[in-house]
Amino acid sequence: MSVKIPDFRQTPTIDQVSVEERVARFNTRSIKKESKLQGLKLALNMIDLTTLEGKDTEGKVRQMCYKAMHLCDELPGLPTVAAVCVYPNHVKTAKAALEGSSVKVASVATAFPSGNSTLDVKIQDTRFAVENGADEIDMVISRGEFLKGNYNFVFDEIADIKEACGNARLKVILETGELSTLDNIRRASDIAMYAGADFIKTSTGKISPAATMPVTLVMLQAIKDYHYKTGRMVGMKPAGGISTAKGALQYLVMLNETLGSKWMNNEWFRFGASSLANDILLQLGKEANGGVYYSKDYISID
Repeated sequence: MSVKIPDFRQTPTIDQVSVEERVARFNTRSIKKESKLQGLKLALNMIDLTTLEGKDTEGKVRQMCYKAMHLCDELPGLPTVAAVCVYPNHVKTAKAALEGSSVKVASVATAFPSGNSTLDVKIQDTRFAVENGADEIDMVISRGEFLKGNYNFVFDEIADIKEACGNARLKVILETGELSTLDNIRRASDIAMYAGADFIKTSTGKISPAATMPVTLVMLQAIKDYHYKTGRMVGMKPAGGISTAKGALQYLVMLNETLGSKWMNNEWFRFGASSLANDILLQLGKEANGGVYYSKDYISID
């Protein structure tokens, strides 16, 4: 179907008080017993394990890939994570290490995390990652251009990167901590989706605040409205700052009640929170061992 591009200067305004009230209600939900176990395993399967440091080596990437496939061999029946996320120069290493598994390889691109470079460089960065085997590309928007009101520039850049992705899925990082207001976050979400994003993502993890529940709720509502208007599903990835199993379950409640069961899988929802995996593993270990926690020494830090 033909999709009409809206005037991004006319996007909906956000009632912050209403958003915070809804989030407060999500935070009161309590999930127990078998539902809790299912929720924790689902959250685990939605995680993108990430290493995006200047000190990254091939060995560190291979270690992370091994963990992605073997989260805790002491606990049978665990899923893998959804993906690992690395810089473009480590995509080939990750792809080889994950061969034969269902774990995807994601790569940041487009001058991550600042996004301050030319379009030519960003396209080359994206193509390099895809040519080396990336299944997914995580790009950052040009926040400076967005904050100047150059919405068409941001739209066109996302569309160009989407084309460069080929068959790889595109996650568009808004870096919500730099957008200042919920109105801006809603507008940036709409721009990204209409430009072709397969996912919208809160943060790079390099800026504070990163993912928060109010910000995520605004982005989920934007996805809901976009789906209603176009029929196209778009995924969501809150990234950074989500570190506890309890918090992950609250995000899943919010996801289910806002977008519904179709989005309750790792094709359409991800957590960008490597430390979250360890807390979920500790909680699952506790449930499996009659209320006794595993020592953290049983779980790798990276």
